[in-house]
Amino acid sequence: MNKKINLALQILPSVPSDEVYAVVDEAIAVIKNSGVKYRVCPFETVMEGTYEELMEIVRKTQEVCFKAGASQLLVYIKMQIRKDEDVTIEEKTGKYDMV
Repeated sequence: MNKKINLALQILPSVPSDEVYAVVDEAIAVIKNSGVKYRVCPFETVMEGTYEELMEIVRKTQEVCFKAGASQLLVYIKMQIRKDEDVTIEEKTGKYDMV
């Protein structure tokens, strides 16, 4: 699969409630440092890239959450994949971006 897809990732770490955001921030840092196009939203982070590269990022985000102290993760993934063309974040939300 060479075409770009969109993948929405939500990770809910099992940590004390005052540590949740810090652990999630570690996962978002993995995404940011990956170089893929992404958008952080209130409930999930949406990424744009190939299936293979995004699934590798998903794996790394889980690892960093465990290293940050999570004993368990609930991981929710949504994907939009097209057979013959790219999927972009822009096509779905670009008209709502502030100028």
